[in-house]
Amino acid sequence: MAPSFEFYQPTRLGDAFALLERFGKDGWKLAGGHDSLSWFKERTKRPRAVIDLRGIGGLDGVRERADGLEIGAMTTLVAIERNPLIRSRFRLLSEAAGAVASPQIRNSGTIGGNIAQHARCWYFRSGQSCFRAGGRECFADYPESINREHALFDAGRCVAVNPSDIAPVLAVLDAQMVIQSAKGERIVGSDAFFVGPRTDITSLNCLKPEEILTAIRLPGSSANAAFYFEKVADRQVWDFPLVNVAAALVIEEGVIRRAAIACGAVAATPKRLAAAEAAIIGLPPGEDAAKRAAAAAVQGANPLTYNGYKVPLVANLVMRAVREARTQ
Repeated sequence: MAPSFEFYQPTRLGDAFALLERFGKDGWKLAGGHDSLSWFKERTKRPRAVIDLRGIGGLDGVRERADGLEIGAMTTLVAIERNPLIRSRFRLLSEAAGAVASPQIRNSGTIGGNIAQHARCWYFRSGQSCFRAGGRECFADYPESINREHALFDAGRCVAVNPSDIAPVLAVLDAQMVIQSAKGERIVGSDAFFVGPRTDITSLNCLKPEEILTAIRLPGSSANAAFYFEKVADRQVWDFPLVNVAAALVIEEGVIRRAAIACGAVAATPKRLAAAEAAIIGLPPGEDAAKRAAAAAVQGANPLTYNGYKVPLVANLVMRAVREARTQ
């Protein structure tokens, strides 16, 4: 059974901010609720108050802007998958939304909740006193540890990964996150929104307890590129990715002029593969470019005892992304 807590359902952002200011770190923001209920049922998180954001108007929907699209953070994944504006300009995002979990979860899960969810490392989730939980060791980083799903890159003191299917897509689309609190609004890029253990080992993002992610902006400069998304998981439905890949290539006059490639579930943040991107600039899309990107993509990989399979998996996903990326 979940522990008891006070439950609030504000209908205005101002009221939600007042509650978050009142409860501070003892408050919990609820979006779709899938990640939250998991924490509560395991009794790993015991908030004093839960603030349900679903009744606040204006936090969902897709809106056109002069320089792109704005997506409300409470927009459901199924709405993103089916939205005609997203499908026509940013097919990459609709495909990734359609790969999340199961139809039931996509009907209530939100884009904001998907990118703000916490690490799925079972040592952390089971309540072990690891670095991420304020302890003094990483239980997944021993030779005998169960670390098949853990990090290849940028691990630091913690080897947990970001489990989101949406996160690497936002990384390659150069998305901006709109974050609000009672003190005002700030806008951060995806590279600053997602944080690794060297920045903050207790979180996977830069949100503060008193802040709410209200929207995600996609710049028009990323629209209608040659896109590719693929997710590899143990099962086709429900499961989190073992590795996923997102790519956006701008191809002009038969050669790649700009490239953005990111993998998820290989680090605490969506991993932009800068070496792979640089390796293919000026080349025609095809087998040679794909092989060069694949070789560069795994530079710096540091596999653990049981996740070495991710190295060839990353290479092959990047190879397919470069070779098979297509416009709308």
